Amino acid sequence: MSIESLPQFTLPARQRWESIPSGIRQQLLDNVWCRHCRDAVTISNFSGTIKGGDLLLAGQCAVCHGDVARVIERA
Repeated sequence: MSIESLPQFTLPARQRWESIPSGIRQQLLDNVWCRHCRDAVTISNFSGTIKGGDLLLAGQCAVCHGDVARVIERA
């Protein structure tokens, strides 16, 4: 999934995500912990919401397709 294609982002999440430089966004997507693989993986098929003021990306591990999530704290 392209980082430019965000079909399941809430509006506040989309705005927060788009405020992050594209190179940093890609680094965040490529460095998500998977408990099944026990390694850093790329998140795929992800969606975004704001939870407790932080951006939450929830999706699937690109390797094993298990559930993964990434929290990006507000600055």
